Amino acid sequence: MKIAIIGATGYTGGELLRLLAQHPNVEVTCVTSNQSAGEPLYSRHPFLKGHYELTLEALDPQKIAQKADFIFVALSHTTAMTPVQQFMKLGKKVIDLSADFRLESSTLYENWYKSPHKAPALLNQRIYGLPEVYRDKIKTAQLIANPGCYPTGTLLGVYPFLKAGLLDFDRQIIIDAKSGVSGAGRSPSSKTHFPEVNEALLPYNIGTHRHLPEINQEMTHFAGKMPQTLFTPYLLPVNRGILTTIYLPLNTSLSQKKIDTVFETYQNETFIRLIKEPSNISSVRGTNYCDISAFETPLQKTVIIITAIDNLVKGAAGQAIQNMNLMMGWEESLGLSNPGFFP
Repeated sequence: MKIAIIGATGYTGGELLRLLAQHPNVEVTCVTSNQSAGEPLYSRHPFLKGHYELTLEALDPQKIAQKADFIFVALSHTTAMTPVQQFMKLGKKVIDLSADFRLESSTLYENWYKSPHKAPALLNQRIYGLPEVYRDKIKTAQLIANPGCYPTGTLLGVYPFLKAGLLDFDRQIIIDAKSGVSGAGRSPSSKTHFPEVNEALLPYNIGTHRHLPEINQEMTHFAGKMPQTLFTPYLLPVNRGILTTIYLPLNTSLSQKKIDTVFETYQNETFIRLIKEPSNISSVRGTNYCDISAFETPLQKTVIIITAIDNLVKGAAGQAIQNMNLMMGWEESLGLSNPGFFP
C-alpha cells in the first residue's frame, strides 16, 4: 500500500518513517513539508539516508492523492483540519496525529485551542484511535484521531478500573505525568533550549494543559460520567518517554491480588506489558509498548498505577501504525515488533 506523510520533517513524521521502513506491506511514496519543499528528505532526517530516496513536496492534496492510498497527517494543532477534510473528500483513509479531531465537541475544541474548528461535521465520523479500547470501531473507520501522548499513558492505566465500575467519584483522580522534551515538538523555544531543560524538572500548564479535556472525555466514556481529575505535566531532561503516576480512588478495598486481577483484561494485548516492578521509561524507548505496574496502598482504597510509554511511538507514530494495521485488516503488530533501545 502506498503511503503519504503530511508534515514529514517533525519528530513524529521522522518516527513514522523510521517505523514504516520495516513494515512489509507499505511503501512511502510521498512526504511533504511546505518549508522544505524541494529538499531531499535526508536533509531534514539524516538518520534515514539510504532508506528513502524521496524529495519533500509542498502540500497539494490532489497531487498527493494520485500517489498514495493512505494518509498520515502529522501537522501541528489547528493546521490539520483543512487537509484532512480534503483527503477525506478524495476517498482516502486518514490518520490525524494532531489534536484537531480528538475532541468530540467543536465548542470544547475552540475553548481549549483558541481556534474555530473548520471541519465540525467530521467530528461525528472520526474514531478515537486507542486500539486496546476501540479496536472494533477502528477496523471500519475512514478517519482516526490518534490519541495524545499524555492521554495514552493515562487512559491505558485507568481503563480496566473505570470499566469495572471501581472508581470513587467523590474523590479526585490525581495524574502526575513526566515527558521527554521531544513531546514539545521540533521547533525550538526558550523552554526546550538545552540549558533550560538540562538538570531541570519543570511543571507546566498546571490545570490548563490541552490534553486534560481529552483525558476527561475518554474517562467519561469508560466510567459513564465525568470523574474529578487533577493533571500536572512535567518536562524531563530526556529525549523520549512519558512516565505517568496515577492515584486512582476506589469505591471498594482492593488488595494487590485483586488489583492484579483487574488488569487481566489486558492479558492478550500485544503492546501492554504488565510488570511487577515500577515502570521505567528506559524499558520502552523506541517501542510501541506500554508498561503498566500497579500497587496497593495501606488502606486499599487507592491504587497507585504507573505507566511508561515512548511518547513518539505508543504516544504517536507507533500507535498510528497500529491503527493503520487494524484499518487494513492486517496483523496488528506489523512493523512494530522491534525491541527497544538500551542503554
